[in-house]
Amino acid sequence: MAAYQIAPSVLAADFGHMARAAQEAEQAGAGAVHVDVMDGHFVPEISFGRRMVEALRAATTLPLDVHLMVRHPARHVEPFIASGATALTLHAEAAPHDALPGLLRAIRAAGARAGLALKPATDPDLLAGLFPLLDQVLVMTVEPGYSGQPFQPQMLPKLSAIAGQAPATVTLAVDGGIDEHTIKRCADAGATFFVAGSSVYSPRRSVAEGVKALRLALGQRT
Repeated sequence: MAAYQIAPSVLAADFGHMARAAQEAEQAGAGAVHVDVMDGHFVPEISFGRRMVEALRAATTLPLDVHLMVRHPARHVEPFIASGATALTLHAEAAPHDALPGLLRAIRAAGARAGLALKPATDPDLLAGLFPLLDQVLVMTVEPGYSGQPFQPQMLPKLSAIAGQAPATVTLAVDGGIDEHTIKRCADAGATFFVAGSSVYSPRRSVAEGVKALRLALGQRT
């Protein structure tokens, strides 16, 4: 069985208790905490800055999987890694294609795992030649920028296509509308790292119950 990881997204958590949200994810056995950084330009919303990453780093020992949805990613690589990001994922659409290799090398040189995120409309062929510089590819199954959007099943062939091209050293992650009804479909398409927001941080159940439901949907024992 594949080594699956669930990364609760604190964008869906109670902003008044972010340290607790990270700690509850750790206690639930999550593999990482996902942190969405939005600048109000690349996407309409504004979310967290590096001070939030610092606070989360102090609150949990889990890896911090930081997703940069920003217009000028080069400005933010070193500050966010210095603040505690374990992995830093840039959007392929946020920089010229010929600038991506340098950005990915800079992430690794600063001590973090290098990731590249693709919007739903982005052609996965742009990954050609970049896999040696990548530790993770994040396929968006919603439009980036808002929590709680419905899953786009038309992204499953894209997941499968990337899974068929990526070397075993590259983690295939998925983000958007991940719950117990969609997670297995993504796993069957090749994903092993699942970002889940509203299905984990929900008023209907605890974080532990949310993570457990996702694991059971994957066929994992809890």
